[in-house]
Amino acid sequence: MSGLLDLLNSPMGKQLISGVAGQTGQPENKTADVLSMAMPLLMGAMKKNASTPGGAQGLMNALSSKHDGSILDDLGGLFGGGVDQGVMDDGAGILGHVFGSKQPQVENALSSKSGIDAGAISQILKIAAPLVLGYLGKQTKQQNLSSPDALNGLLGGLMGGSNTQKEQSLIETFLDSDGDGSVIDDLAGMVLNSGGKKGGGLGGILGGLFGK
Repeated sequence: MSGLLDLLNSPMGKQLISGVAGQTGQPENKTADVLSMAMPLLMGAMKKNASTPGGAQGLMNALSSKHDGSILDDLGGLFGGGVDQGVMDDGAGILGHVFGSKQPQVENALSSKSGIDAGAISQILKIAAPLVLGYLGKQTKQQNLSSPDALNGLLGGLMGGSNTQKEQSLIETFLDSDGDGSVIDDLAGMVLNSGGKKGGGLGGILGGLFGK
């Protein structure tokens, strides 16, 4: 997941966090926490969807047309006058596709972890989804990927490869399960890693990223 972490910790990431916070009226530190949990979940859900040939091809088509990464080229314009309704609608469509019926569980779990109400979480996710797809599209273009297999490899790399198998399987277990959201709660706990452990993998890195 170093790719996503790099994004959130870069000047563009700071602009992204600030813009999303301004759009939703939430504090920047809490917005950063939510994005640091939500983006890996979105990526994990996309990876799961791309594990079937049809899902992978559909994602490839989306990346080569609408989500080519250009959304990241002008974040100032994106957030300048408030995020365009078209972007929000697009985000809602992506969330419905990748999370399906699990979307309310995802929103409620992120809400309970961050202390931000689920309505604001929903808004943050709608903005984050096109940005994550845009980031994927940019990576796909830069690496000149043209096959679903190559895309799956890219997703695996952005998810941190073998180092974060535990986080990945947790994401997939949650998205597969019909449970009560406790698995995503475990994942969020690892991602925010409030225990101060110097853990490796996604949790440790993200825990340190927005820590004190």
